[in-house]
Amino acid sequence: MLNHHIKLNKMELKARALQESDWETLQEWWAKWEWPEMSRDLLPLNGLGGLIVCKGDIPIVAGFLYLTNSKVAQMEWIISNKHYRGADRKDALEMLILGLEEVALSVDKNIILSIGRNTGLINMHKKLGYTVDENASYEISKKLI
Repeated sequence: MLNHHIKLNKMELKARALQESDWETLQEWWAKWEWPEMSRDLLPLNGLGGLIVCKGDIPIVAGFLYLTNSKVAQMEWIISNKHYRGADRKDALEMLILGLEEVALSVDKNIILSIGRNTGLINMHKKLGYTVDENASYEISKKLI
């Protein structure tokens, strides 16, 4: 499902499916942003179920798409290269979100849900037509094993 190659070109930026060789980069990003290291078995397609946007050989932003047995997909774990300060950083985020939307549509999903607290990410979602509830909500989870 997310194994096909997606090319969305915008000023030298390219979005593509995550590959095995991206895993180390993602781990470095999570550490730099002081996120807990993600276990691959908690991510779609064992850590490959998403997209990454690069400018040449420089990875800029990545995210995952959980597919469900309903018409809903969940966009999650959007993470970026903390040290990339190019003027096209926002363009890369926009390309990532639009690319994940394209993947969701290609597998017959009608709605994408996402959770976020980063102002830049929230503003990008608003720009792209997402409804953002202004009331605070909480991420609720429980580790079962």
